[in-house]
Amino acid sequence: QVQLVESGGGLVQPGGSLRLSCAASGSIFRIYDMGWYRQAPGKQRELVATIASGGSTNYADSVKGRFTITRDNAENMLYLRMNSLKPEDTAVYYCNAFRVGPAGYSSWGQGTQVTVSS
Repeated sequence: QVQLVESGGGLVQPGGSLRLSCAASGSIFRIYDMGWYRQAPGKQRELVATIASGGSTNYADSVKGRFTITRDNAENMLYLRMNSLKPEDTAVYYCNAFRVGPAGYSSWGQGTQVTVSS
């Protein structure tokens, strides 16, 4: 299994930028698909972005053009660069590692708080 630890959350002003990091350990990182999710107060957890083990990416419509998900397999790291932040982006952000199919697997980090406010 893979263990995940998020970092980089904090308080930023609207229009600002922030980079979230997710450090993975305990398994072979490069074989996992990865994703960032977020949960705002009073709302369900939603998918923000995914990046497959091969590098292909997908984004929620609400963050397209503003957020970028990347991974560094050599360092076992996942990143989420967030630009042009809006108050609506305020949420707890979670890192996820998963594999689908017969060998399905899913692991979650503890979450990191992002607050966008003036």
